[in-house]
Amino acid sequence: MKSVLIIGMGKFGHHLCNNLVALGNDVMVVDNEEENVTDLIYKVTNVQIGDCTNPQVIKSLGVGNFDIVFVCIGTNFQSSLEVTSLVKEMGAKYVISKANRDVHAKFLLKNGADEVIYPDRDIAENLAKRCSADHVFDYMELDEDYSIYEIPVLQEWIGHSMKELNLRAKYRINIIGTKQEEKSNILPDPDYVFCQGEHLMVLGKNEDVEKILNKI
Repeated sequence: MKSVLIIGMGKFGHHLCNNLVALGNDVMVVDNEEENVTDLIYKVTNVQIGDCTNPQVIKSLGVGNFDIVFVCIGTNFQSSLEVTSLVKEMGAKYVISKANRDVHAKFLLKNGADEVIYPDRDIAENLAKRCSADHVFDYMELDEDYSIYEIPVLQEWIGHSMKELNLRAKYRINIIGTKQEEKSNILPDPDYVFCQGEHLMVLGKNEDVEKILNKI
C-alpha cells in the first residue's frame, strides 16, 4: 500500500483515484472546487478544498509525507506548472504530472516533475496500434522499442511446449501469459504446451513481434 496525493480532480483524477483506492492505497485528494470532490468523501482518506498554486495550501498538505504526488490539472497548464514546481520545492518525494502536449512535458520535467504522463495520447496511440494491426487483440507500449501484445497462438506452435520451441532464442520474445475462454495462465511453465484457440501475452521488441504477426 502506498500513500498518494492527487491534485486536480477532473475525469482523469477521478478514474485514477478510484483505481488507486480499489488497489488498497491510502489516497488524499485536493481540488479548488468543492463539487469536484464531494462524491469522494467516503472513498478516500482525506479530501481538501484549496488552490494549490498557493504555497500555503501546498505547505498545509504535508506533501513530503506521500509516496507519490499526482498533479492532474489538465485544463490550465500555467497552474499545472506552478503546482508541480511547488510540491517538489515543498519536499514531495516523487511527482507525476499530467500533460497534453510535448512542449508541456518538457517544462514540467524541468520544473520538478519526476515523470510525465499523457493519458489521452497514450490511449489514442494504443487504440490506433491495436486497430491497425491484424491479429492484435490488445497492446501496451512499454517504451519506443518494446511492447506487450495479445496475439493468437501460431498454428505451428500448437501441441508444442515453450521449451521445445525455444521461443526466446529463436524469436527473441517472452511469453508472459496465455488466455483461453477468459481463463488466464500468468507466467506459464517452460513445459506448458500451447493449445488451439488460445491467446498469448507476448513481451518483446516491436520489430520481433511484428515478424511473428506476419506468420499468422
